[in-house]
Amino acid sequence: MTLAAATTVDRAELFIGGTWQRPASDRRIVVRSATTEEVIGSVPEASEVDVDRAISAARRAFEDPQGWSHWDPAARADVLDKIADEFDARSEDIIRAISQQNGMPITIARALESSYPPATLRFYADLVRKQPVEEERPGLFLRSTTVRRSPIGVVAGIVPWNVPQSLTMTKLAPALAAGNSIVLKPSPETVLDAFLLADAIEAAGVPEGVVSILPGGRELGAYIVSHPDIDKVAFTGSTNGGRAVAKACAELLRPVSLELGGKSAAIILDDADLDLQKIGQSFFTATLANNGQVCFLGTRILAPRRRYDEVVDILAALMQHSPLGDPLDDATLFGPMASKMQQEKVAGYIEIGKNEGGRVVVGGSGRPEGWDRGHFVRPTLFADVDNTARIAQEEIFGPVLTVIGYDDDADAIRMASDSDYGLGGSVWSSDEERALTVARAVETGTIGINGYIPELSAPFGGIKQSGYGKEFGAEGLTAYQQVKSIYHFA
Repeated sequence: MTLAAATTVDRAELFIGGTWQRPASDRRIVVRSATTEEVIGSVPEASEVDVDRAISAARRAFEDPQGWSHWDPAARADVLDKIADEFDARSEDIIRAISQQNGMPITIARALESSYPPATLRFYADLVRKQPVEEERPGLFLRSTTVRRSPIGVVAGIVPWNVPQSLTMTKLAPALAAGNSIVLKPSPETVLDAFLLADAIEAAGVPEGVVSILPGGRELGAYIVSHPDIDKVAFTGSTNGGRAVAKACAELLRPVSLELGGKSAAIILDDADLDLQKIGQSFFTATLANNGQVCFLGTRILAPRRRYDEVVDILAALMQHSPLGDPLDDATLFGPMASKMQQEKVAGYIEIGKNEGGRVVVGGSGRPEGWDRGHFVRPTLFADVDNTARIAQEEIFGPVLTVIGYDDDADAIRMASDSDYGLGGSVWSSDEERALTVARAVETGTIGINGYIPELSAPFGGIKQSGYGKEFGAEGLTAYQQVKSIYHFA
């Protein structure tokens, strides 16, 4: 099979405080293609010394009386728009780098990683232009209160590898709009796109000290999170990682937002239109996008018993007719896993599902035919799964769906809510009011009707072990602001 030509990125310096600087150590992160396992680039690995330099620069920038935090919000908004423009100019290189690193099919990358990041920047630029810095509220016991919004300070943003640029922007855009400085740590699995983003930030004219991008592993992230000069932490990652971050922030009484794992349910009501010509693309996006490597995907399929076999057959057809291959090929819908570790984890869960008695309808163990290299797994559909099974309750983070039967709407709501997680979900029905009734009852932070994708203007976040705090919407900006009340007595 012919593979698309690789794009390589090699850098010698780190982006510290808005300038390119020599790293403190000679350690490097070598990046390999998820598809070919060949080297496609390398960047410096940041050290604790580099973190100290970045946070010191961020603190100086934040405390400068003429600096970023004191700019008129409209002036900051103009810079965010410039970052968006510079991102657009590099968009194709960025999404190719992402697809090579984590296996995201290029068509998915264009839909998510090309559109969401600049849209998020522009959304918060527009929002901060409209939001007053101060507002007067009439009092019940006093004459009035002045409510003033100001930036928090120096923010740490910890970003995972699965949707790296969109998830970077859930932190970068509102933090900058509010007037904060920020130190970002991208995952070592997706660093090449992060350096392209740094180029865009530099070209946009972000002031010195305001943004740093420091690639590294968990140890570096732990050092950043516990650094005494960090004022807020924004973390997206696994639930176990979130626990460690929350513990560190609790000890320091430091605000933190956590967007963690999920095991969402896709509830198919008995009146749902299951014509794949109509719903195929939407259903794939809601359950299998990015090779199943998205935290909010509805990988638990709840099917009415009277249509159970029909649902299984339709899902089997959807998976079997979704091409697997080179993520840089526009025809590909399933690419490789992001890493060897992730490939082995997903393969292990497929074996767990078989040992638990799940019936393999599509896929199963072993590599896909024709792929003797790359981190590929066979997209797998399990039927006859109990809602208490491990593959129905634990986050797999790969192209594995389980189909679980239910009796009535109340049973479906109970099963959908019977999870340690609560991040996403979907309800599929020909009756929108009925679907809305079910959606309201499911215990989750977000849910879609006849589809699922986060909306920039509305808050996004989970409950239970899916984390706390909100991103997107006006709530996403509030998370990066201090609010002060000034009481007027006379």
